Amino acid sequence: MATKYNSKNERLKKEYICHLGKGLGRSPATLDGIRKSLLRYEEYHRFKDFAPLHHKQAISFSDHLSGQKAQRTGKPLSMSTQLCTMNHLKAFFLWLQCKQGFRTKIHLPDIEYFRLSLKDTRIARNPKHKPVPTPEQIERVLHSMPADTEIALRNRALIAFVYLTGVRDSALISLKLRHVRLEDDLVLQDPSDGVKTKFSKRIDTYFFPVGDDMRQIVADWMKFLFEKKLCGNEAPLFPRTCVARDGNASYHVAGLEPEHWRTTAPVREIFREAFTAAGLPYYNPHSFRNTLVMIAQRRNLGGEALKAWSQNLGHETVATTVNSYGRIDPHRQGEVIKGLAEKLIE
Repeated sequence: MATKYNSKNERLKKEYICHLGKGLGRSPATLDGIRKSLLRYEEYHRFKDFAPLHHKQAISFSDHLSGQKAQRTGKPLSMSTQLCTMNHLKAFFLWLQCKQGFRTKIHLPDIEYFRLSLKDTRIARNPKHKPVPTPEQIERVLHSMPADTEIALRNRALIAFVYLTGVRDSALISLKLRHVRLEDDLVLQDPSDGVKTKFSKRIDTYFFPVGDDMRQIVADWMKFLFEKKLCGNEAPLFPRTCVARDGNASYHVAGLEPEHWRTTAPVREIFREAFTAAGLPYYNPHSFRNTLVMIAQRRNLGGEALKAWSQNLGHETVATTVNSYGRIDPHRQGEVIKGLAEKLIE
């Protein structure tokens, strides 16, 4: 039976992950990605000790990686995934080389071979066009969603809320009713108050001007929680689904329970089902942030207004908003250029 475990390696990985998590404050999602990269390397080398290291090991692994396929899609690993994996390994071996007992077993020139070619690195870093829902598509989804059960009401309000605020799904599932000041159209994303924001950053988000009907959906939902479900301020803004067991030893949906979701997977499934039911391709919650930047671009915001819009998304600079979320799709790019040409002719 093939070995699938190396106790020495496990101890080193545990120490390294602790260093990154506790020492450098890396997020759990980042740490999971690093674990996966290290495991890929171990599996290829049949769980041999990390040290000694020879540059041929890095080269052969790189060649192996280029021929691998993603488990979820069955397609070849993207260049960005390959680059990320090699960067994780390079950083790990640089850390390991500094540890006592490894300096003579791991040499810096060998670590440098954990890299892609310059050509492949450029390909990996090229920005890729990501489909973004239009405001019209989002409105179509929301207006077609049912509202006949408390779960249906929650699902509709959840999507409307993401559109109103651009809140990330990790923060979304940690919000309580008291974090939303409806009278001010304000959401307080405060990590010191239990909201799970990116990089534990405090974000004061005012409702984006995307339509009074969106705000009304959220207001009606909060009223339902307070008056019908008799929830207090400490209740989750979006309670999870209650699954109960009946007399036939089978499980069924039994409404809502006043608990937070543990993961963001149910949120993405709500989005998937809603877009599919509306006859549209699936767009994940994060894509709504791109939509909000699209709206800002089409309104030609400038100066203070654009800064406020960017700050509302939790960005330190407008450059982050424009560069990370403001990429124009090729079709729209053509429309803009043609429009400029027509103005010049006039």
